[in-house]
Amino acid sequence: FLNIFFAVVRRRGADGRIPVRTLDRGASSSAAAVEPAGYPGGSYDTSLLVKYEHHVARHIWFGEERGPKKELKVAVHGLKLTSRVPLALPPQMESWVSRSDLSSLQRTSLNKIDTNLVSTFVERWHLETSSFHMPFGEMSITLDDVACLLHLPIRGIFWSPQDVTEELAVELAVDYLGVSQGQAQSHVRSCRGSYYKLEWLYDLFVHHRAAFSWAYATRAYLLMLVGSTIFADKTFTLVEARYLLLFRDLDGCSGYSWGAAALVTLYRYLGDASMYSCKQLGGYPTLLQCWIHEYFPTVGKRGENWKPADNCGLPRAMRWSYRQGVLKVDDLRPILDELTPADVIWRPFEDHRAWCVFDEICLYRGCLKWGETVVSYLPDRCLRQFGYRQYVPSPPLDCMMATDIDVDWISYHQSVIAVIGSSTVATTPSDAVDGYLEWYYCVYHPRLVPPHRDAPREVPVPVYDVGPSDPDWARVSTLIHRYLRQVNAEEEDPQFSDLFEALHISRSH
Repeated sequence: FLNIFFAVVRRRGADGRIPVRTLDRGASSSAAAVEPAGYPGGSYDTSLLVKYEHHVARHIWFGEERGPKKELKVAVHGLKLTSRVPLALPPQMESWVSRSDLSSLQRTSLNKIDTNLVSTFVERWHLETSSFHMPFGEMSITLDDVACLLHLPIRGIFWSPQDVTEELAVELAVDYLGVSQGQAQSHVRSCRGSYYKLEWLYDLFVHHRAAFSWAYATRAYLLMLVGSTIFADKTFTLVEARYLLLFRDLDGCSGYSWGAAALVTLYRYLGDASMYSCKQLGGYPTLLQCWIHEYFPTVGKRGENWKPADNCGLPRAMRWSYRQGVLKVDDLRPILDELTPADVIWRPFEDHRAWCVFDEICLYRGCLKWGETVVSYLPDRCLRQFGYRQYVPSPPLDCMMATDIDVDWISYHQSVIAVIGSSTVATTPSDAVDGYLEWYYCVYHPRLVPPHRDAPREVPVPVYDVGPSDPDWARVSTLIHRYLRQVNAEEEDPQFSDLFEALHISRSH
């Protein structure tokens, strides 16, 4: 019942090489190659995914796992943060926390993370394109997603910190956290670097709050908050001391693009975790998992705290709660391999616009930075998430060569015009130009599980019917989906199997 068929099947030999032929490699390719060798199990055209040799997807294709555990170890602080965030802060602190534009982070964290679900998506992330490679094209976590899910400001300045040595970390703790020189030295020494322990910061917050030392208490609290959420790292217990510099002036820390900071940090850790040698994921996993819940309603288990229509302006991430998934990485990989555009809610936040208006800066194409970390932000590779027809995108940016990132960010209008000027409004949610999917399957390898391990590898190019959907069928799909959510039904519930089949049929029209 899925509206899909496959064509353009190309084979590799047992050595992973491709027969001689000329490929039209699209806009992301350099000069045409007469004899593209490709990676065994990977893309035909190797000019785009230059790090694929070390990517986990290349090893998965040949049955090689990262280790005994196929899922990543994920930095999760949700349960601890729930116990550390008070129901109400003293008014003196509340004013500063509110003005920092970080107050939404107090309530957005999932208590637990489905590491199998998150790990399966990480396996599809490629740092060259800052995107997930799905069977039907690219998708990514965008600035608009961060704004809607976390209610963090996306406009603002980037932060360029100075290096913080252990000696400076001690001085900062004395000056801005209100501890003695000896206490600061002892603590930093125990961290074996320029870090503070999250538990130590919480204890300082409690101590200074009881002593009515509001500035010290607020800085300890905010540093603990960002260290447990958007700046969570793979130590699971520490936060970098340099982030204390952000809160020296509690009246002036609201000018930062906290949304970009969250995205840069997560992109960085996704890029690390997509490599075969990495076994841990840092960054804010709630942002990633809630993004999956919003866009992929049929993948993974989730609890729902409220319906979008009943939202009172809360961050959209607070809509979701953790439910233990039953599917492991091995189960989820083929499920993601078989996803079609009909399985995606391409614009999940249209019913959230009363509280989070779409900002055109989300279509900025360029580099984002936070500290010394620079990542490429490429909305032209996931245009369908913005309601535009997907075209073959331009080559990715080389952020190592970027010198005027702050200037580009301020003058974002030029890049927005370039991004949407080459497209048109989509006629269907999954609309793409002719030839996009064939190009996509030449430069990517978006299927992780080979149908037959020893057979010559086939990379099918799916061709979808992109004609306008019947509005009546769309209405039927919406009504069925709404009812299934209201009764909190899961696809494996036998009493709802007919309704789920009806939902899939309606989405295929």
